[in-house]
Amino acid sequence: MQGLDSFLPQDSIAKIKGLLKKYDCQLSIKSPRSTKLGDYKFYKGKHFISINNNLNSYAFLITLVHEIAHMIVRENYSNRVLPHGKEWKYTFKILMLDFLPLFPENIQKQLALHLKNPKASTSTDIALVKVLREYDNKTILTIEDIPIGSTFLIPNGKAFIKGKKVRTRFECISLRNNKTYLISPLAEVMI
Repeated sequence: MQGLDSFLPQDSIAKIKGLLKKYDCQLSIKSPRSTKLGDYKFYKGKHFISINNNLNSYAFLITLVHEIAHMIVRENYSNRVLPHGKEWKYTFKILMLDFLPLFPENIQKQLALHLKNPKASTSTDIALVKVLREYDNKTILTIEDIPIGSTFLIPNGKAFIKGKKVRTRFECISLRNNKTYLISPLAEVMI
C-alpha cells in the first residue's frame, strides 16, 4: 500500500489505510478503464478493490470510498442487499462525511449535494464531475465545449455531428450510420 500515498490527499491516507487493513482488503491501482473508475469484488472470502490510476487525488478518494462502502456493506449484509441500495447509500454517506472537510470548498459544496442521494456512479453527477475535473492535470475537450453543428470524434474513433441538447444530453448524429445518439455533455471529444 506504499504507492497509495501518491494517489490520495495527504490528510486521508491514514484513515484509508486503516479501513483497508481492518477489512483485509487487497487494493490494486489499474490502468484507466473506459467503463469504470473503480470496482469491488468479494472472491474466495477476500475483499478486492481496484481504482483507475488516472484520477486526480480527490476523484480517487471519492471512488475509493465508494468501493470501501461496498466492502463494508458486504461485511454487514453478505449479498442480501442491492449493490447501490439504501444500505450502500447510507454507508457511503457516513464514510464520505468523515472525509468532506479534506476537500476544497467547491468540491465540498457539490459533494454535499451528491451525498443527499448518491448514485451508483459519480460520473452521472455532472456538476460534481465538472468541479472534480478542475483538479485534473490535463484539460480535456468535452462535447459541451463545442458548438452545435460541429463534427467530432469520441475516443473510440467514431465520428458524430453535435445536435441540440435534450434534457441533460446532446443529440448527435453518427457519420457512419446516420443514427441519432444521446451523448453526455461531459463526453471527451476530439475535433
